[in-house]
Amino acid sequence: MRKLLIVDDERNIRLGLKAMLERQFPDRFELLFATDGTEALEAIEAAVIDIMITDIRMPGIDGLELIRRADKLDSKPETIILSGFDDFHYAKEAIRYGVNEYLLKPIVRDELFQAVERAEQGRMRKEQIDGQLHAVERLSAELRSAQLGYLLMSGDLEEEEIDRRCRENGLAVFENGFTVAVFRVADDGFTWNGLEQALSEHVHEGGACGVVDKDGHFALLLKQEEQISRIMQEWSGKPGGKALSVGISAQATRLGQLPSAYAEAKHALKHRLLQAQPGVIKYEEAKRLEHTFEAPTETVRKLANMLGTGREAEMKQLLEELFDRKRVSRFDIGYIENVSRLLNERVFDEAFRQYGEESVEIIRMYRRAGDPFRFETVADYARAVDAFVFKLDDYIRNVKSAHLAHKEMRKAVEYMDANYAADLNMAMVSNYVSLNYSYFSETFKAYTGESFVVYLKKLRIAKAKELLQATGAKVYEIGEQVGFENVKQFNRVFRELEGISATEYRRKFGLED
Repeated sequence: MRKLLIVDDERNIRLGLKAMLERQFPDRFELLFATDGTEALEAIEAAVIDIMITDIRMPGIDGLELIRRADKLDSKPETIILSGFDDFHYAKEAIRYGVNEYLLKPIVRDELFQAVERAEQGRMRKEQIDGQLHAVERLSAELRSAQLGYLLMSGDLEEEEIDRRCRENGLAVFENGFTVAVFRVADDGFTWNGLEQALSEHVHEGGACGVVDKDGHFALLLKQEEQISRIMQEWSGKPGGKALSVGISAQATRLGQLPSAYAEAKHALKHRLLQAQPGVIKYEEAKRLEHTFEAPTETVRKLANMLGTGREAEMKQLLEELFDRKRVSRFDIGYIENVSRLLNERVFDEAFRQYGEESVEIIRMYRRAGDPFRFETVADYARAVDAFVFKLDDYIRNVKSAHLAHKEMRKAVEYMDANYAADLNMAMVSNYVSLNYSYFSETFKAYTGESFVVYLKKLRIAKAKELLQATGAKVYEIGEQVGFENVKQFNRVFRELEGISATEYRRKFGLED
């Protein structure tokens, strides 16, 4: 069992993290706790800590100093930073020491769980590398990868600063030109160890440097674009090798262009949705697609209006219009992103706002269909949206039906309360609320928990008990007043429900018939 250390000076934060992690990862981690950096260092020195979640601002040794000191130890944990917006500059500094995960408070459960998963995968990756590479080479590669990960996503740094940091961290070998490639494989449980092995020769020669980014993709810095073909050939020869999709940036000529080249590669990779098979997508080719289009706002509006109506044929036609093959292939990925945004905001989110999020299955489908980049192709995404729209349509119709049924059953019960003494039967009441006899019977029992006959018996006997206590009327008179045909029937039902006769019931209160 892996050891996970939680470092925070706030007790509520520690307990909250403990509860979330134990629910999400039962029996997966041994949780340890520290209230400050001093206690955390003692724990790290006493045992091998696999993952550390730490706040930055703490009394004594703060989180940043803790990370600095832990970095010097033989076995340092994978580290996840927790902090507020004002501490972001500290987080940037911490990245220099191999920290790749930064979570803002208040903590979002899914982001925490994903960060822990990535940290654990990072731990496993390091453990495998440890047995293959010399310690000095490994530390050097990690430092370059950590710095690369920071620089790739540091859109606020000036080119001169990026250039300086590249040179300070062994990336100057790319100063004469480079390409950024971003790899993706269709497997949620996949780790990049095999690809790292395929890259070993290129890394050793200083011709490549890679890092797993926040989306779980492998970002690779290469001297030459031609290296990608060799890498993919080596990768495809690995046992169990998965098919790769690769987005490639345009050739960059300055180290300061690193973030923009990475953005180009990520943008190119998105276009894998438009391809029939995994493969290589170049930014220069993706850029040639049309990127000016009319947003399908009206189509999405009509779709939203039809939810809950059961008009499946018309909704199917609208969905086919959204994902028309000719239109999708004509535009760049921005069209699909726009369709996804409109569907999420104007159909899915609005439906949940009005009808609640009570169905676990609906929520699970929404999380998947709400993000087109979870899929391999546009066709896969379109099928998931189709399935979800029709499921949502059915769900909303059921909610509306249940709401209507609740309203009608309340009306039926009120009618029975007012007319219990009359010659009442289920046909009369179902007609009163304008519902089918069989449907009324099932719905009434679901609403009251009892059949119509039993409910009416209990209602009449309850009224009879009131009259037995409050009036001097004869038993047979009371039976007639509450709707029974004769005293024999009244006494039989009274004894059936109360265990005694009506006369015995009245005597309990010192009254005589």
